[in-house]
Amino acid sequence: MEQFLQYSPILIVVVAFLIQQRIVVTPEQLEKKHREIIEDVEERFVSIHSFHDLKEQFSEMKDKIDKIYDCVIQNNM
Repeated sequence: MEQFLQYSPILIVVVAFLIQQRIVVTPEQLEKKHREIIEDVEERFVSIHSFHDLKEQFSEMKDKIDKIYDCVIQNNM
């Protein structure tokens, strides 16, 4: 315990510096930043479910276009 008392002024300065430079964050600050990141991700990126739905739609469109192409080819022959 005496060792802590001897170095207590230095410890106080170090802790104050860490807090002032925002190296150490509070749970509230961390939660706020987490919410900001989630909102930013929701704005910029699509969900995996939407991606798979869109991929299915493209696949269906490709199949329909292939059928139309086959019909056109058969009618020209």
